[in-house]
Amino acid sequence: MGLSIAASAAAASDLAAMEAFAPPQGSARLLVPNPHHPAPAPVGVDRLPVAWYKATTQRLRDAAKARGVHAILLQADANLVYFSGCFRNSGERTTWALLLVDEPDTIYWYSPAIDRDLITSWWCTENTYYFCYPHAATGFPNRGQNERGQRVDLWKWVLTHLADRGLAGKTIGLDRELTPSSQRVFAATLPGATNTDIGDLCMEMRMIRTSEEIALIQRAYRYFDKVHCFARDYILEHGTAATDYQVGQALSAYGINLMMRDVKRDGKPHSAVGIEVTGNYVRAGVATAYPHPNQFFHTRLRRGQPVYVNCDILLGGFGGEGYRNYIITPSNAHHDRMWQVVADTVQIMAEEIKPGAVCSDVAQKVHAHQIKSGMQEFIYHRPGHGQGTNFEGHQPPFIALGDDTVIREGMTFSVEPGLYDAQRGIGINPSDRLLVTKDRGVLMSSIPFSKEWSFLTL
Repeated sequence: MGLSIAASAAAASDLAAMEAFAPPQGSARLLVPNPHHPAPAPVGVDRLPVAWYKATTQRLRDAAKARGVHAILLQADANLVYFSGCFRNSGERTTWALLLVDEPDTIYWYSPAIDRDLITSWWCTENTYYFCYPHAATGFPNRGQNERGQRVDLWKWVLTHLADRGLAGKTIGLDRELTPSSQRVFAATLPGATNTDIGDLCMEMRMIRTSEEIALIQRAYRYFDKVHCFARDYILEHGTAATDYQVGQALSAYGINLMMRDVKRDGKPHSAVGIEVTGNYVRAGVATAYPHPNQFFHTRLRRGQPVYVNCDILLGGFGGEGYRNYIITPSNAHHDRMWQVVADTVQIMAEEIKPGAVCSDVAQKVHAHQIKSGMQEFIYHRPGHGQGTNFEGHQPPFIALGDDTVIREGMTFSVEPGLYDAQRGIGINPSDRLLVTKDRGVLMSSIPFSKEWSFLTL
């Protein structure tokens, strides 16, 4: 395994050079380029610039102002990262960002001290921080104030700072709906102010991708293509001597080395952000038959059994999931039938997800084919979900019977109409990302859904 990982590191080279000059080898010969793919972000564009975040935030300000909002207070990590570009997660140390609708290009942060360097070295007009959670009013040991004191209500703390900015009596847009207790604190701390939930505006913007986002997503899926070729070749080379754990570790190391050869970085914050290549959910045998298994995966590959190569890739926070299933021959009639039904429903989704279609209608057509094919007892979940940003994998809308959202250009969805049979120890759930363009849905990887790709003879 160590030799394979070392070899994968040596094989990783510049993405653009590989595409322009390297003749396809091994599994790469089976890739099917799609003329409808958007242009990927070029090497050197590894994340979105501050200018993009400022422009995106301005669109949010304009939309909120149209609702009578004077200031926006963001708290959810998904929104903080998406609208600011400062990659970080709050955990129990809550962070807020304040956007005044009449102040373009400004952002006021209220954060824990642990993140103060990350925040002030990025886009930051001003940062006011508390020490840590739980915070004592006079406890700032980093300033030499090592005093115990009364625990601070951080919600009241941030609202007090908003009052100091003259926002009492104003309308504050929040990315959440307040609980009754939070509402009472709001009313007491900001007299005369009102709040309104603008979470729908935030989600609307996160659902519809800009051209810059799409370019980074497509770049990530170029890496997906190469990572899955590597994983397929690895399985063919190592055969039953390998475990699913080894396959996952090897593809993760290969993918990271491949990507990082292209990513400009200086070791400081804000470069090489939102980077991920996962292989920890690669699994073989009966574990493939569970959509959300809870066991550790360390099973040797065997003939006559399935292998599920699960991978997530992020570049600058953009990318998604790309899964492929393999059946190691000899297969049987049930394996073959299940695989074919899944392949058919992938095609249904690729054809039906387009502007003007309704999410629930697409889901119904997928499930109708599954049921007609006698696979109803193997259906465990909806066929797809909206793809989030950064480490938020799922977001609305959903290709599900309960979601009547009308599909629009710029939306992206996972394509995973999986089937699972625990009794026979097989599950098949490939996944790709589908981009909704002006007139069609486009699968963003070049990895085929073909028997030639999926049935392996060791």
